[in-house]
Amino acid sequence: MQIGKAFETLFGTLYARGLARPDMRMIGVYLDDPDIVPAEQLRSIACVTSSADVPAEAPFERRRVDGGTYAVLRHKGPYADMHKAYQWLYAEWLPKSGRQLKDSVMFEEYLNNPRDVPPTELLTEIHMPLA
Repeated sequence: MQIGKAFETLFGTLYARGLARPDMRMIGVYLDDPDIVPAEQLRSIACVTSSADVPAEAPFERRRVDGGTYAVLRHKGPYADMHKAYQWLYAEWLPKSGRQLKDSVMFEEYLNNPRDVPPTELLTEIHMPLA
């Protein structure tokens, strides 16, 4: 649940190294289910998209999100309310869709910045991998 701090470190380091680019997309990868894993044990990764020519020297590391089909749900509003969107995806949409989850990570793409817009205007796309 400390991914906000991880993004601050990520962008601070990118700017300090002169690597920040306006076309970088902010991605949060979540490795654990907060309904099962205690908050202090949740793992996540703060990421940005980049081309192969951007160096990935420590503390950075290069990662790749699996390709394929994803259900994408756009959430508008505070990050604290996104659990409702996840509940709808899992409890309502997925069973009715006839689709199955792929054994891969879910991720979120942050379409705007909480420093630039009020919480009610935050836009986040939740990506659910499908088999």
